[in-house]
Amino acid sequence: MSAVIDGNGANALAPRIVGVSLAERSYEIVIGPGILDEAGRRIAEVLPGARMAVIADETVAGLHLDRLALSLTAAGIGFETMILPAGETTKSYDNLITVVERIIGGRFERGDAVLALGGGVIGDLAGFASAIVKRGMAFVQMPTSLLAQVDSSVGGKTGINSPQGKNLVGAFHQPSLVLADTALLDTLSPREFAAGYAEVVKYGLIDRPEFFAWLEDNREAIFAGGEARIAAIATACEAKAAVVAEDETEQGARALLNLGHTFGHALERTARYDASRLVHGEGVAIGICLAHRFSETLGLAPKGDAARVEAHFAAAGLPTRIGQIPGETPKLGELMDAIGQDKKVTRGTLTFILTRGIGRAFVERKVDPDKVAEFLTRELNP
Repeated sequence: MSAVIDGNGANALAPRIVGVSLAERSYEIVIGPGILDEAGRRIAEVLPGARMAVIADETVAGLHLDRLALSLTAAGIGFETMILPAGETTKSYDNLITVVERIIGGRFERGDAVLALGGGVIGDLAGFASAIVKRGMAFVQMPTSLLAQVDSSVGGKTGINSPQGKNLVGAFHQPSLVLADTALLDTLSPREFAAGYAEVVKYGLIDRPEFFAWLEDNREAIFAGGEARIAAIATACEAKAAVVAEDETEQGARALLNLGHTFGHALERTARYDASRLVHGEGVAIGICLAHRFSETLGLAPKGDAARVEAHFAAAGLPTRIGQIPGETPKLGELMDAIGQDKKVTRGTLTFILTRGIGRAFVERKVDPDKVAEFLTRELNP
């Protein structure tokens, strides 16, 4: 796995570019430090003459918006900014309407673009707005969290949450460009960075066991920054780009990217999307551990793999058990109801991403709800 680090030659900190191949809708992911200051130039090359509706949350705007504005201005790009509250609850109908009406009121044309500066919440909301205003505007992702850089900014999934579940309202709408400035990750709290790391690990556990082994050896270097961090992000983006190119709208192989998410989304819902209790990446970490333990329980995966996965997440400072979520423990009925609302439910049957071992995930579309309930009963009452 050392080739991941060496692939860019002597200057390992130069930008890495990963292509997403979708015919006429193909685009590039540019990864590396200092990309924020190059944003205007790079956007102008891809979307010449376009104005930008820049959307950010209050936290990110305070940290990075001034530098982005300077870069856009230097490139001659006109723009307006929209600042939203921070947090998962921002992905709501009310905020979607606010953003849509601001874009329309700003007289943005179909040939202009929406620019999302922020983490997954802002990217999902802004991307959905760009998909529906004037039946589709161009869209630029500038992810500022690790989770967004390796997952939500790539692949065109956009949307908001419903009171009945996470990401139940949305559209597939690919960006024109993704600019991932890895230096911005230094502004994240340790908890936020660890939460994003859960999505990095996911790619190794789906079908790249050698990447997972590399992560086990290099986790501390990735958290420290530098070339190992860039390499990990680039490898995760390459993995996702390959899946998206094969299955853009999640009819088959792309469902594998939801490893751990059926459990994780259910846990987020039962925690009422309260970030003080559980953030998305933490839900994913617990969900991935649950998926591996459930697979062992069903006799699908070798004994010991789940413990290995759990140990890696724990070493990264992530929760691995439902009981580690602060506050009231969710009830079985609540979890089963949330799982039943998952987007991957097909004609009433439960779909899970299970595993036959590390790096051997697969889609199981007819999971017996009684077996899920039995498994969760044991997890809730260890």
